[in-house]
Amino acid sequence: MRLLKHLFPPSAKRLFPADSLERIAQAIAESERSHTGEICFAVEPSLHPRAVWSGGDARARAHEVFAQLRVWDTRANNGVLLYLLLADHRIEIVADRGFEGLVSDEQWRGVCGLIEERLRAGEPEAAVLGGVHALSALLTQHFPRGEGDHDVNELQDLPYVL
Repeated sequence: MRLLKHLFPPSAKRLFPADSLERIAQAIAESERSHTGEICFAVEPSLHPRAVWSGGDARARAHEVFAQLRVWDTRANNGVLLYLLLADHRIEIVADRGFEGLVSDEQWRGVCGLIEERLRAGEPEAAVLGGVHALSALLTQHFPRGEGDHDVNELQDLPYVL
């Protein structure tokens, strides 16, 4: 059954048309004005059938995407990936090592719960915008932008449709 979901996944472009992706990018850019962290959003319709067959899951794929998009490559090691795998209805957050000991698993799960709630309501854009807002609150708490901090955008704000 899972393989079928990955062979015929929901359309990422239907759920997140270009204007929606642009609004998400604007929300990320606005968010990053209040902290020195970097937020990256990636949505993927499905995994390759070989990955599904071999037991691949959203968490492992999110870690691969984190590396491929170089979310780890920030000066303060405070990049965070919000990853959505449509076929499995899974949301994963992968944070760089700068978050270690600062944000609990329960806090990350809380962000995922907010996103899941809006997705179940059929509001994918609102779900991601809410997730960006919640991540921004955590980043502002732990990595606030000071007066001397320059606004250096280390990762692109435009979401990735993989």
